[in-house]
Amino acid sequence: MTWPADPGAENAPFENSHEPAFSKSGKESALERRILSLLDGRLRDLAEELLGDHEIHHYQEYANIVAIKRLGYNDHGPVHMRKVAFNALTMAKLLRARSVGLSMETEEAGGHDDSLLVLLLAAMLHDLGMAVTRENHENYSVTLGLPLADRYLERYYPDDRRRRVIARSMITECIIGHMATIRIHSREAGVILLADGCDMEKGRARIPMLLNRDPSVGDIHKYSSAAVNKIEITAGTEQPIRITVRMAESVGFFQVEEVLYPKLTMSPVKPFVELYAGIVGETLRRYA
Repeated sequence: MTWPADPGAENAPFENSHEPAFSKSGKESALERRILSLLDGRLRDLAEELLGDHEIHHYQEYANIVAIKRLGYNDHGPVHMRKVAFNALTMAKLLRARSVGLSMETEEAGGHDDSLLVLLLAAMLHDLGMAVTRENHENYSVTLGLPLADRYLERYYPDDRRRRVIARSMITECIIGHMATIRIHSREAGVILLADGCDMEKGRARIPMLLNRDPSVGDIHKYSSAAVNKIEITAGTEQPIRITVRMAESVGFFQVEEVLYPKLTMSPVKPFVELYAGIVGETLRRYA
């Protein structure tokens, strides 16, 4: 993509050309293909650049080192943030299919693509603060992430400062609200909250469980996540979005009842979501 030129060098994007291409896992590459399949036009071009941004990737990788090796938590790195991006874009697509607009549309502050841009940037930056610490990491994610978001907003909206301000504000809400510790109000933030909560399949706990089996503070998150076989985000019957959690063992209900469901209850898109969970082979339990 040929981006519009910025007036000052200080606003130039991070250039990747002087660094060798970084290696990506098979999961990363597969998720990137799925993300790009949900986008088109200028937004897809931006996503390709974002997914190849060295600085963002370095932050994501180091956040994972801190999360897994230092603290014993599950994945908070490149794969997780791409999974959240894919989940969020999938939910946005399902809402649009049932004529449910996101907040930028309903408040006449932008269009659907503007909301997708917010979701994409917020998802890719929301856990950067894990590179600092776990406690209040969402606040540190804002500190580290907003300058990176500005890089893309300034180039996507070179002549529209108002749109940049609105998108930046909403990205901040999405990031700072993803832990369900504060009340959020935009549907975009509600989508990120749910998209983050839906990344709890067993693969997310694989690395920390392989590295360390000694008891630690993050054990319940690792073992409950390991019990979740699959999360399906599909069109619902009564509502636009259906989330189905399929698990191998009952410990997986911890992830549903202590992580996902509280996030759903705090999400402004809760009225548009059906949530089911259950052990494979047994009747699914409906939560919402």
